[in-house]
Amino acid sequence: MSKQEHERGRDARTGRIITVQEAHHRPSTTVVESYKVGEKGPRN
Repeated sequence: MSKQEHERGRDARTGRIITVQEAHHRPSTTVVESYKVGEKGPRN
């Protein structure tokens, strides 16, 4: 049973999910979130 941690980017103004690379390019208006993934999918 291995648990992994993934990242997703989120636009702070609109709340829409964006790529992590785009979030790193715009640090003032974005957030990079970490979430754990198990056997049955993401656990938010």
